Amino acid sequence: VCIHRVRSCSSIRFIKSKYVCVFDKSALKFSHQQRLFRTSAVSCGQIVQFKLSDIGEGITEVTVKEWYIKEGDSVSQFDSICEVQSDKASVTITSRYDGIIRKLHYSIDDIAFVGKPLVDIEIDASKGVASEEDVVETPPMSHEEHTHQEIKGHKTLATPAVRRLAMENNIKLSEVVGTGKDNRILKEDILNYLAKQTGAILPPSPKAEIVPPQRRAEAVPAAPKDKARKIPVPVSRPIAFAGKDKTEPVTGFQKAMVKTMSAALKIPHFGYSDEIDLTQLVQLREELKPLAEMRGVKLSFMPFFIKAASLGLLQYPVLNASLDENCQNVTYKASHNIGVAMDTEQGLIVPNVKNVQVCSVFDIAVELNRLQSLGSAGQLGTSDLTGGTFTLSNIGTIGGTYAKPVILPPEVAIGALGKIQVLPRFNSKGEVVKAQIMNVSWSADHRIIDGATMARFSNLWKSYLENPASMLLDLK
Repeated sequence: VCIHRVRSCSSIRFIKSKYVCVFDKSALKFSHQQRLFRTSAVSCGQIVQFKLSDIGEGITEVTVKEWYIKEGDSVSQFDSICEVQSDKASVTITSRYDGIIRKLHYSIDDIAFVGKPLVDIEIDASKGVASEEDVVETPPMSHEEHTHQEIKGHKTLATPAVRRLAMENNIKLSEVVGTGKDNRILKEDILNYLAKQTGAILPPSPKAEIVPPQRRAEAVPAAPKDKARKIPVPVSRPIAFAGKDKTEPVTGFQKAMVKTMSAALKIPHFGYSDEIDLTQLVQLREELKPLAEMRGVKLSFMPFFIKAASLGLLQYPVLNASLDENCQNVTYKASHNIGVAMDTEQGLIVPNVKNVQVCSVFDIAVELNRLQSLGSAGQLGTSDLTGGTFTLSNIGTIGGTYAKPVILPPEVAIGALGKIQVLPRFNSKGEVVKAQIMNVSWSADHRIIDGATMARFSNLWKSYLENPASMLLDLK
């Protein structure tokens, strides 16, 4: 007799009729014949479509730049799924569920839309964490195949590189104490955690230094006086004799520039320019540079420019204001979130230093170092790129003396800083002396700012920089 046994022993089917069977008739009482098959304990899972949520600032679409997972990988809540880039910033998308990745809806460089599925995640139906509208199917899954990673604590802040380092070393970010801003987990925190677990003694990690572009002639080894001045030689490039036109979509930061500059055309600009004698500031910076480097911070001129601008905005708050679309109301901003234009591989970006009015020059330098490192890596967040109230653009790092900067709406003023040049000037005694001269070009919204106000602000800003010790009287 050949039979298959299932949970209920009342259902029996003969495999071949030639086998002879002897049973009690009562054992063969059943209403109808059932097809039998071998079964095992199963658990049902839900396929949840994890949709791209609204990341703010009116963003409706993003570009997928990198996937941190692949189909079949297990993820936990707050694990990094991918990095996307909008027209404002790069954002790391994290998981809302514990489960297994079943499908990626986009490839690298594809355009993903807010509210549309990003990935499909298979979760345990018994957890009941998914809403009915997110569930697309419930396929059976063996208990042995289901893996669930428990997570403790709350949402952690960390860059994708740090998350990857933690993943490679099988470390849960929720167990690591972050020492960065807003308890952000840094690379050093991961290394220190590993050292405590393994007992290894790790050398202290040197802090990353941001090397700014050379902006003064003294940064280049001085050539002998008897030799002629070296003339820049243009970079030779092969001439393309044949080729085809190529059309590419406008995406990322370039798309943001199109939108912002189109809005800026509606603003009636007026310009104002002046020159600043930075001789004393150059000497002061040379004295403070070693002290800043001992603290692991690269000190440039920009922190002084930003702080002097903030002190000037306290006296002329209309330059730190915004005008509504109907030109009926002016909002005077309490915070001085001063933006700094940066030239990166992704294009022009303008992150801003928050609350400069309560920051010291050193605090500003620390924040600039952080923004520059994130900007060069293309990892600036939305909070770093939004909320600006006033902007300075340092074109002198690339070259140039004058500019005509364009206002970034909804701001009402912007300044462009030229390169610092060693030029002859007359001192108070009428003697010709060597001076460190920088030119500045301002643009302002002529609807609410007049030329006299812009000139007075520029003169005050100029006085702080030409006599940097005078800033001590107004620092808070």
